[in-house]
Amino acid sequence: MTDPLNRRPIRAVAFDLDGTLVDSAADLMHASNALLAELGRPPVDLPAVRSFIGDGAPKLVERVLAATGGRPAPEEEARCLQRFLALYEADPSAHSALYPGVADTLGRLAAAGLRLGVCTNKPMGATVRLLDDLGIAGRFAAVVGGDSYPTRKPSPEPVLGLLERLGVAPAEAVFVGDNEHDVAASRAAGVARVLLVPYGYARVPLDGLPHDGILDGFADLAGRLSC
Repeated sequence: MTDPLNRRPIRAVAFDLDGTLVDSAADLMHASNALLAELGRPPVDLPAVRSFIGDGAPKLVERVLAATGGRPAPEEEARCLQRFLALYEADPSAHSALYPGVADTLGRLAAAGLRLGVCTNKPMGATVRLLDDLGIAGRFAAVVGGDSYPTRKPSPEPVLGLLERLGVAPAEAVFVGDNEHDVAASRAAGVARVLLVPYGYARVPLDGLPHDGILDGFADLAGRLSC
């Protein structure tokens, strides 16, 4: 399909995961609190965890520890990260759900011939399990996680890596995300358009970001792309 704002046709859509396709905060909270219980620390609540999401598991664990008594020595923090990942990856979908309209809209985009991919800061192990558990893994031609490349979003490296795996140029792609890191990474990668969902885990106002539009909801995406 042709994007009226760009000369090259749009051939692919790349998505963030947490806060865009999936509301995963409750499972991240449960894994965090399981770790904290083992450490003898107080639990964190859902609003706090939502504010910690977006920079990958190492940052999430760092913030959880800082909020509940302080960060330990680097060796202990590394052990806490590995324990958190073991807890979370054992069942990352028990309390997670697709946002309204996600499953149907992905089907419409795929039926329109678009190549779909996921670019997330979540580790690949948990990402693949979560997509499979929620029944949408088969919609994506490529997936990259927070441990797929040396850098994570807001670096453009994982976005560019995903597009290379999809076999499309940045000027032929749209990126759909929920926060400032998605905008920064996709802008730096040179994608044709950057669209944001009106929900999710952004830590700054969406209106102040250099995006190309805020969707009314996920189901609005197909119309924006004329599918």
